[in-house]
Amino acid sequence: MKFQQWPKRDPDKNYFKVPNEVFHIGLSYPEISIYCYLLSIEDRETYQCYPSYKTIGKALGMSENTVSKYVRSLEEKGLIRTEPTMVRSKDGRHLNGNLLYTICPIQAAIELFYERQFQQLEEDAARQRAAERLAESARESPQNALCAHFGAEATPSADPEFEAQFGPLSGAIPRTKEKAGESPGAFMAPRQSLPPAVRAVSGDGG
Repeated sequence: MKFQQWPKRDPDKNYFKVPNEVFHIGLSYPEISIYCYLLSIEDRETYQCYPSYKTIGKALGMSENTVSKYVRSLEEKGLIRTEPTMVRSKDGRHLNGNLLYTICPIQAAIELFYERQFQQLEEDAARQRAAERLAESARESPQNALCAHFGAEATPSADPEFEAQFGPLSGAIPRTKEKAGESPGAFMAPRQSLPPAVRAVSGDGG
């Protein structure tokens, strides 16, 4: 087998270094992909680059909207910083250019990640303590005591002296009829005459 000597590659121009911590601070694979691409094209002295969303998306197989989404996420996590740029067209007009990306020191992103982790732990602990206090309060204040209190007030007992002023209502009705000259039980509803068609059907010949 013939030995083939490959051309020597410049470690600065043909390679780039990726901090090991990017795999331990909760980044998604699109975020890691975009971050590594920016590292690969950054200026090694200024740590800056200015590719368009279209250029990044073409290199990584992403849409421009997807690139924009994860660029904002990388910026929120402290890995990069972006600045708008302006370009001048051939006819002298000023137009919006590509974003200028600055790669931030990885240590700042690590500190921000752990700060947010501690904050999340404190919030979880506070919610747990609130849930425990609520459960303890429910055990100390049973619901049946509250229901018994309202039940006693909803059904008050009648006042005997108030009822004695009126007497039984059933005894007053016959006496009223006797004063009018009618005997108890003699009251009958008047019989209504039915139309001829109704009488024929019902068999009433009167």
